[in-house]
Amino acid sequence: MSTAKEKLIELIQKMSESEIVKVLDFVEYLMKKQEKQLVQDLSKASETSIDF
Repeated sequence: MSTAKEKLIELIQKMSESEIVKVLDFVEYLMKKQEKQLVQDLSKASETSIDF
């Protein structure tokens, strides 16, 4: 059974370069979104710890 990462690699290998660029853009968007959420969560945690 393939993992999601292995399946994604298999699919990407079958794609054209122009389509891979779109996938890369989307993955980078998701990573930035995740990073932004982490910063917001850390900021909220920091604010609540100041209240103690």
